[in-house]
Amino acid sequence: MSEEYKQTEEYFANQVFLNAVLPLLKTVAEGKESLKKVWEGKSGICQIRCMADDGDDGTHFLIEDGSWTVKRGLCDEKPNVELVFKSRAHLNQFFKGKQFPFPAMKGVIKGKGLFLPFMKSLVGMGGLLASTEAPKTEEDQRVLVKSMFNLLSTGISTLNKLGHPKVKAWTEKSPDRVYAWTVGEDEEMAAYIRIKAGKSKASRGIYRRSMPFFTMHFDSVASALGILLDTDDMIESTMSGKLTMKGAPEYGAQLGEHMLMVGGLIQ
Repeated sequence: MSEEYKQTEEYFANQVFLNAVLPLLKTVAEGKESLKKVWEGKSGICQIRCMADDGDDGTHFLIEDGSWTVKRGLCDEKPNVELVFKSRAHLNQFFKGKQFPFPAMKGVIKGKGLFLPFMKSLVGMGGLLASTEAPKTEEDQRVLVKSMFNLLSTGISTLNKLGHPKVKAWTEKSPDRVYAWTVGEDEEMAAYIRIKAGKSKASRGIYRRSMPFFTMHFDSVASALGILLDTDDMIESTMSGKLTMKGAPEYGAQLGEHMLMVGGLIQ
């Protein structure tokens, strides 16, 4: 793989999908009661692979009695279920919802009964991430906010580690700082990214070692969705107390720029 290709939008998008989007399958499968039921008692390995000239890439999932573990890269063992995309571009376009051939599907019949639950989980994740307005149920609203917080924090960190010029310039100049997203004091509805001198790490939950340098704090799940889905005006949300920017506004603008960048790559 050439160094030039590693700086293309196609490659950045592919790595955001593999590192930040596909791991949300665990969040959705374990967060929605309807999907938890279809995974009850099931164990095995599911994998998403994309073929590439420099060596195939992917993300796999170890499932033990319905409990998921996400692993970056390809599994050493033969997976029970596998979706194989013919290229990085193929995977990107498929998960963006563009019209593109379906991937090769392995384990449809001999996949230990995991194929249909896996596909239902993919459809569930895709449906939530494609939302243009708040889902109707509280369960789906919570799963979507949790997913989007995790996507944004991990997506930004992924771009930094790949050397994306705009994100790297932001982290290289930064002292040790934490940028966070929170809803009230709800530990599940929170995520953050810690950056320092060009390095970054995304984590879930509320950062409690000290006060984050900057926090986008929402008073409710509904308020968070209003901003994340761009259905509420940010100034009005701030004036009404739905959104509190804890930190200097100019740093919030920087964080917002990177949030939009991640969103743009996967749409």
